[in-house]
Amino acid sequence: MDELDEKAIAALLDKDAIRDCMARYCRGIDRRDEAMLRSAYWPGASDHHGPYVGDAEGFIAWALEGLTKNHGSVHTTGTQLIDLKGNKAAVETYFFALQRTEDNDGTQNEVALWGRYLDVFEKRTGEWRIAERTVVYDWMDDIGNVDGKHESRFGPRTPLGRQAPHDPLYEFLSRVLD
Repeated sequence: MDELDEKAIAALLDKDAIRDCMARYCRGIDRRDEAMLRSAYWPGASDHHGPYVGDAEGFIAWALEGLTKNHGSVHTTGTQLIDLKGNKAAVETYFFALQRTEDNDGTQNEVALWGRYLDVFEKRTGEWRIAERTVVYDWMDDIGNVDGKHESRFGPRTPLGRQAPHDPLYEFLSRVLD
């Protein structure tokens, strides 16, 4: 096997490990599995996740607390582009999330979210995990209540997706890969 084949195989293995980490994240968040959720992030990682901006430790605590009134959650990932650069990767992963929560008065509310995870992955000691995450919200449907403008329906969830070159992705790729 020549050097080019070995590099191609290594890149495939790295990309597969990143996809596996994304699956662990989805399982961890949907199942409220703290250990699984933690396994997706490096210690000291950061997360800009809608209204939450801070370290991954804080995000995990915030998310797990918020999910206590959650009566169902599905996170599905789709299209994924992985740009590898040594032991770092810029990863854009499209997602769909459907969540059902219950208000204090017992009213159930369903929300559908579509967007992208813009992740900086790092490979340390042979393992890929998230070092930095920004969630870009591209679409939201508050099921049963779809009144209001696009921006107002998202509330504190930012940044919002835009068309090129104004989408947060382009600054992200420039910052991570340049």
